[in-house]
Amino acid sequence: MKKLLLFAIPLFATLSLTAQKNKNNDPDSPPFGKVDKADLLMKECDFDNKAEALVLVDEAQMDYILGSEGMEMKKRVRIKILSDRGFERANIHLPYESGKDGEQISNLEAQTYNLDPGGNIIVTKVDKKLIYDKKLNKRESEKVFTFPEVKAGSVIEYTYKESGLGLIDWYFQETIPVKYSRFTIDFPLEIEVNVTPYCSRQFEQKNESTSTRYNKTYVMRNVAAFRDEPYIINDDYYRDRLETKIIAWTFDGKRNFRVVNWMDVIKHLMEDDDFGVQLKKNIPRTADLDEKLKTITTPYLRMKTIYKYVQDNMQWNESTGIWALDGVKSAWKDKKGTVGEINLILVNLLKDAGLNAHPVLVSTHNFGVVNTMDAGTYDYPGYHQFNKVMAYVDLDDKNYVLDASEKSTPAHLIPEDVVSTEGLVIEKIETSQWGWKQLFDKDMLAKNIILVNSQIDETGKMSGEVTVTSFDYSRLDRLPTAKKGKDKFIEKYITGSNPGMKIDDVVFENLESDSLPLVQKIKFSQPLNSSGDYTYFSSNILTGLEKNPFIADNRFSDVFFGNNQSYLVIGNFLLPEGYEIETLPKNIRMIMSDTSISITRRAEISGNNLMTKVQLDFKKPFYPASQYEELHEFYKQLFDLLNEQFVMRKKK
Repeated sequence: MKKLLLFAIPLFATLSLTAQKNKNNDPDSPPFGKVDKADLLMKECDFDNKAEALVLVDEAQMDYILGSEGMEMKKRVRIKILSDRGFERANIHLPYESGKDGEQISNLEAQTYNLDPGGNIIVTKVDKKLIYDKKLNKRESEKVFTFPEVKAGSVIEYTYKESGLGLIDWYFQETIPVKYSRFTIDFPLEIEVNVTPYCSRQFEQKNESTSTRYNKTYVMRNVAAFRDEPYIINDDYYRDRLETKIIAWTFDGKRNFRVVNWMDVIKHLMEDDDFGVQLKKNIPRTADLDEKLKTITTPYLRMKTIYKYVQDNMQWNESTGIWALDGVKSAWKDKKGTVGEINLILVNLLKDAGLNAHPVLVSTHNFGVVNTMDAGTYDYPGYHQFNKVMAYVDLDDKNYVLDASEKSTPAHLIPEDVVSTEGLVIEKIETSQWGWKQLFDKDMLAKNIILVNSQIDETGKMSGEVTVTSFDYSRLDRLPTAKKGKDKFIEKYITGSNPGMKIDDVVFENLESDSLPLVQKIKFSQPLNSSGDYTYFSSNILTGLEKNPFIADNRFSDVFFGNNQSYLVIGNFLLPEGYEIETLPKNIRMIMSDTSISITRRAEISGNNLMTKVQLDFKKPFYPASQYEELHEFYKQLFDLLNEQFVMRKKK
């Protein structure tokens, strides 16, 4: 459920005061407190047998009532716990806006249902003293509680009212299956709400109206869990859902369209005390930073020096969002702050150094996909679409995106959590230095060069060293695990994909240098497969390409790699004396129809040394689901090629 923050809509005395009474006699939605014994006896979900829990009922009604300080939502959730893995569903966090003119959660009731040994239903209520408000920051809080007496077989249920909120998007589909999901909006005729379904399944819709109000109800049943497919940008973007927008209101017989554009959003942000006002603050200069900049005249090096200084001197307090909640001056003094505070400080310092820097609003991959459309009747611009602000710097016709709250990303790389998305560069409207920017650099790759030097003995054992040199995004991906030590590195990058391989040692180079690639030197040994006089092996060793991620015949979501990729795999395999490769595989080049993926493989023999070379290049970071059939087939051939076996035998 994503909440949508609304710009103010005029309220007029002609609007209806009360909502229609919702009549719901659906047998799949029994009243709160009335539990069917069959649900407590249920052992598994009959339409999704992998589930650890099942949402039996998820329903909400949104009413617009004059004088209610916004809208009011009544919500109820009932969940069946099917196994121990489902216990986490008993820990509830209900987020709400708690700042000025914020939201209120009230009428909260929650209880657990179990069967006693005699088959009687036992109800255990959540003690209201154990329901507490947790303040996340000055704008956001959450209601937190845990259900008691939860075990496999329990049913848990809670209901509440939330007031003062804006419209929400309704998600029928969750990460566990949903038996019954219902969403209702009840509004006065004077306010028009557009509900747009993004659904792959059928849903039921019912529309009712009176002389003063209208009611729209949407129901979906037996919704299988949404389970991640590999390389997906964001789960919410693909889940079955309804998106809601207020598009118009009528007053004194005149229909007024609600048109909000991105200029309105920027104007609002630039006037906000926790955003635009903070950009006007003068951050006190520090003697050590001034000393560092004194002799640096190159704009890029000045940017890099300031970025590194903020990275090293500011600690992130784990608070996300675009806001400088306690102010940039306070954060600068304490050397600790939110993402918003740290990166607005960075923008201030970059501007002070004479660089062309601006804040850029971004949505990270796990937060959602931004709708960039502007000024249309059904569009919905708003800062609710963003969860981070970063620094955007324009130098010598090249753009840089900097997030100083994150310590590993070098200045030349777009942060990995926003690469291949669009960001909104913010500045005063009058300057025209604002607008959408594509956060992508085709030359910054996830690049690995893999060099295999090995020898095979007469017993069919291979041993040697693999040197993996990781550049740019590949370095960024592997660096955190490498810094945790070789055991964690082996567990993540080697063990699962290379059963039977023994790792004798791993040595890392350039762990602390963001201008050099990460080098991983891995000493290994492994027994090879044999049959009679023949021994088999592949040159695809420790490349990270051992397993095909796209084995499913069908796919619902688009494929999102995030960046372009490059792999160069060079192998040298020394055969034992008196042995040979039976038949050398053909040199081959294979290319995707749109030329976005290509692979070249070569192999040759010189004496007892087999030399192989594989070059694999990806020149596109994104493939729509409509292209999956071709991608799936190409990947099958690609991994057949990568894993093709060389056959060694004793010379005749």
